[in-house]
Amino acid sequence: MTPRRKKRLGIILAIFIGISATVGLILYALNQNMDLFYTPTELVNGKPDGSKPEVGQRLRIGGMVVEGSVRRDNESLRVSFDLADVGPKVTVVYDGILPDLFREGQGIVAQGVLVDATTIEAFEVLAKHDEEYMPPEVAEAMKKTHAPLEYSSEQKQGSGQ
Repeated sequence: MTPRRKKRLGIILAIFIGISATVGLILYALNQNMDLFYTPTELVNGKPDGSKPEVGQRLRIGGMVVEGSVRRDNESLRVSFDLADVGPKVTVVYDGILPDLFREGQGIVAQGVLVDATTIEAFEVLAKHDEEYMPPEVAEAMKKTHAPLEYSSEQKQGSGQ
């Protein structure tokens, strides 16, 4: 191999290694910033495919604020409240100013970190803007969760139980 070909091969290998490293770093960064969406039931029981989030994982959770569950700290902006859909409740702890539309019985989406199996330390809380709106992820997840329940209750009614 001539010195000229060796030099070209070296340049091509350097470019290939540089592009591979760049793509690898981009994929790593995207994976670190990906927030998976859960409902309270999916968080506690796991998704249909069996996956459950790990403690310390960033995630998004959506559901309805449980009536009478909002607890405010008198000396700071720290607020905790329970979030539920049709199953178990999950506690969300947030340190900051809540959106104007936040209230009990309201649908919200919170982004945060899983502290333990049923507690999330949120860094962002979003409230829906009117009575009809529900974030698409929440609507779809609740539709999936409600469908089996509605079917089983219709079955019981139809069979005379």
